[in-house]
Amino acid sequence: MDYTLNKENPVVRLRAFRATDDPAACALFVEGHTHVLTNIGVTKVTSNKHEWTRNPAAFVLIVESLDGEKVYGGARVHVAGGTEPLPVEQATGALDPSIFDLVYQHARHGTGEICGLWNSREIAGYGIGSIFLTRAAVAISTQIGLQSLFALCAPYTVKMAESVGYGIETSIGNEGTFYYPKLDLLATTMILKDVATLKTAQSEDREAIFKLRENLNLVKTEVLRKKNIEIHYDILIPGLENWHLDEVIANAKKNFTSIAVNERNLNLF
Repeated sequence: MDYTLNKENPVVRLRAFRATDDPAACALFVEGHTHVLTNIGVTKVTSNKHEWTRNPAAFVLIVESLDGEKVYGGARVHVAGGTEPLPVEQATGALDPSIFDLVYQHARHGTGEICGLWNSREIAGYGIGSIFLTRAAVAISTQIGLQSLFALCAPYTVKMAESVGYGIETSIGNEGTFYYPKLDLLATTMILKDVATLKTAQSEDREAIFKLRENLNLVKTEVLRKKNIEIHYDILIPGLENWHLDEVIANAKKNFTSIAVNERNLNLF
């Protein structure tokens, strides 16, 4: 069957899995994300070793063709206490070391970070690289057992993050913002403090996330700015019987050393 994307009536699958359980899909994620970053001028990302692909506390969402041969976009949820610091710690720790203590305080109860959000030009404008992947990432976080989520947002994603319940964390950086001179980028640190209830999320987004949590395998036609896309949600994470959040929390560290600001570590939401 031909699964070439139909721009008039696109049909895709949105699938969730643990990074270490699907190396082939992770490779497609890396390839697509690298291509997108290269197109916007972040060329040094190609030398990144992509440690997250081997991090047992990293979970991946991909938007793919129904045959699994083509990936159109993706995002990740990293859990604090894995084999590497959260991306927000890697990106900002040298600028404001208090990020380590802030993450640790939340990590003791189960925290993570939504990062690496991207979509290909092929599917731009349908909401894949914005709201639908974001809702799915928040939705799967209860499966993982998280109570809170961090994000490092580009200026154009702050409002979107707020719509699903995030708030700006003003205790670090310059009222929550950090400046990267090499990338000429202003990024904002945000935290979603109530993953389970989403009390501060906009009602439309909260209802959509709750519906995904209740129906982890769902086919739905989503609409954004009068554009329709049929999404086959497949977000029941396989193999969670082998996932033990308590063990990951026990590995969370209050401080990391030798972390320098590096544009290759940037995994913006």
